[in-house]
Amino acid sequence: MSLTARSAPPRYPLGQARHAAGQALHAAGQAFHAAGQGLHAEWTKFRTAAGPSWLLAGVVALTVAIGAAAASAARCRSAGCGIDPAAVSFTGLYPAQAVVAVASVLAIGNEYSTGMIKLSLTAMPGRLTWLAAKAAVLTAPVLATSALAVAGAALAGRLILPGHGFTPAHGYASLTSATDLRAAVGAVVYLTLIALLSLGLAVAVRDSAAAIGLVLGVLYLFPLVADIISNPTLTRHLQQIGPLPAGLDAQATIGLKGLPLTPGQGLGVVALWTAAALLLGALVLKSRDA
Repeated sequence: MSLTARSAPPRYPLGQARHAAGQALHAAGQAFHAAGQGLHAEWTKFRTAAGPSWLLAGVVALTVAIGAAAASAARCRSAGCGIDPAAVSFTGLYPAQAVVAVASVLAIGNEYSTGMIKLSLTAMPGRLTWLAAKAAVLTAPVLATSALAVAGAALAGRLILPGHGFTPAHGYASLTSATDLRAAVGAVVYLTLIALLSLGLAVAVRDSAAAIGLVLGVLYLFPLVADIISNPTLTRHLQQIGPLPAGLDAQATIGLKGLPLTPGQGLGVVALWTAAALLLGALVLKSRDA
């Protein structure tokens, strides 16, 4: 007697597998299309809003003008004078970051103040997709603005500082070395991270004035408190955890061993603040009505 082996039919026939793959591709295509529409809509809103655009233009003028003034006032009269030429050239970033923060808050705060946020979320029901589109649209102009501002300030320093004692004879072999380039890139990344940090807090607070106050407090409170207290250990810890002191460490080119953080660690601290702010904004956005 012979036994006939029987094979069980496939649990998921080939036709069903193809149908499932087609549905997955269709869903991915819809998500991609929605993301593209979101980016287009957010870019249109950003481009037509006068406030953020003019403020970003002011960032370039402020950074270059203050950097040139600081370079004109700086003097290195002897070898080892201890002045960081990058810190001098980028002096304008200290107030310019506040302008970047205000521009970033207004990029979303205007929608809450005018009620347009309801229309935005109705047109794009995926709230996290909307936030990602808003962040992407904000990042591009801020990154370009920061690069232009930093390049202008660095060029002004390169033209002015050598005539004020920042020469090879005083230990400054070059103002265009790899270290200076790293400081410039760190400054651009820092300003961009501050913009995204401001966006996240603005989404969480949903009020432009309150968000601006909160962002400026986060930026400037740590160095102010560090200057007031007399405990060196506590001062160093405040400089390590504050986004502004950490960002300044990322732009340093001399005396790196004596800094509270290395340049890479400084940018890492700012990135953590930014990630936390965006996460907070996303959680609030998901949990509340517009």
